[in-house]
Amino acid sequence: MKITFDFEKPLADLQMQIEKIKQVEEKTKVDMSATLAELEEKFETTKKQIFSHLTGWQRVQISRHPERPYTLQYLELMCDDFIEMHGDRTVGDDKAIVGGFGSLNGQTVMFIGHQKGINTKMRQYRNFGMPNPEGYRKALRLMKIAEKFGKPVVTLIDTPGAFPGLEAEERGQGEAIARNLLEMAVLKVPVICVVIGEGASGGALGIGIGDKVMMLENSWYSVISPENCSTILWKTWENKEKAAEVLKLTSVDMFKNKLVDGVIKEPLGGAHQDPIAMAATLKKQLIKDLKVLAEKNVDELVAERIDKFCSMGVVVEG
Repeated sequence: MKITFDFEKPLADLQMQIEKIKQVEEKTKVDMSATLAELEEKFETTKKQIFSHLTGWQRVQISRHPERPYTLQYLELMCDDFIEMHGDRTVGDDKAIVGGFGSLNGQTVMFIGHQKGINTKMRQYRNFGMPNPEGYRKALRLMKIAEKFGKPVVTLIDTPGAFPGLEAEERGQGEAIARNLLEMAVLKVPVICVVIGEGASGGALGIGIGDKVMMLENSWYSVISPENCSTILWKTWENKEKAAEVLKLTSVDMFKNKLVDGVIKEPLGGAHQDPIAMAATLKKQLIKDLKVLAEKNVDELVAERIDKFCSMGVVVEG
């Protein structure tokens, strides 16, 4: 198991003990199998205890793990074939958003998602998964192509937010996101959105209006990150853990508050522990949901999608 976070320290200590016992066994040729079995059992028990009682901030940390699978890795693992499409036909090709037709269990689907990059060079190339306006316009262009050919749309959300640079504002960042909200609400094909990592603010919402909105177990979805929330409320980043709790941004909280339609279970310890298993679970869920949505007619699909989002945040007074 890859040990990364502070809250995983008990696991790191146990793992070190197991390695030392193995070295002693190999060196001395003394049978240490009973001790090893006891330590390995303790390791698994401790692992289950830690990951069944995660705080909001700990889930945020897992969602940002550098080895967590991103959109292109999921597409590689889930799709029999994927053809990437580029450009918004206005400004250029935003590398922070990728998209194209893919074959999912024999069905053609338009996949669109954020891409952060797997190393420093690629993260710079992908602008750390923060799209410019042309990224959202590319996404909308691909959705319209899917609508034209009657193919469902699946979006994979993982962004720290839309790019906040001056040039992005000059090219209409707010308008591009707002346009996507409007167009996705009335798209005449099934739309499934899955938060696979970070779901921050309008940057996530720009490809987040769907018939089904799902979250991976250790992802988060909120109007603001815990660090920025802490900076605004307490003038320091030091209270980010507290902010993560009060924002109710975890998948469990979002589902409880009826802001998402379901939570997709991750391998114990996070999606980065077993990307192949995570992709298989996600694929199974997508196939199941696409089958259900395909049975609905267009008018019913659009009406239910609009009603779902219009009912969010509505307070009914007695």
